[in-house]
Amino acid sequence: MVFSATTAKRAPLKPDAFVVRPLTIADADAAADVIRTAFAAQSHATNPPSSALRETTESIAAKIAAGGGFGVFARGRLVAVALWQVDRDALMIGRVSALPEARGRSLSLRLVAACEAGARARDLGRARLRVRLELPENERLFQRMGFARIRVEAHAGFDAPTVAILEKPLL
Repeated sequence: MVFSATTAKRAPLKPDAFVVRPLTIADADAAADVIRTAFAAQSHATNPPSSALRETTESIAAKIAAGGGFGVFARGRLVAVALWQVDRDALMIGRVSALPEARGRSLSLRLVAACEAGARARDLGRARLRVRLELPENERLFQRMGFARIRVEAHAGFDAPTVAILEKPLL
């Protein structure tokens, strides 16, 4: 785990210090900041560059309004985010992200679990998400959560696959 100088000076956060709750439109600005910061800190640049780097308060507010999302808060500060939207019989999870100093604390697991509970409450039979093939560590993370690759796709203008679509049945 990588710790920043800022993290090292703070008192360690215990697991119960994190609060997961649904995001509201009022959280859009902070959520956009978390997403941009987290995606900018990926292990390496992707081609094409992630559209997450261009998220704005307005674009995130629109995504929350059209679907929803969950946030993890520590000491009242948003430190991790996952957005979702209903896609036929599945809950499509996106923008799962945590600030670099908050990583390594199973926050993605908490966010995905909250999304899965939301899917079950909506009687949806599966959860789905997309991961970049260039970031195999992300695919492994979601596979440990029970997701499996169902297909690969290419971004517009690319001949070779660039993303894997992962799915998890919610029985």
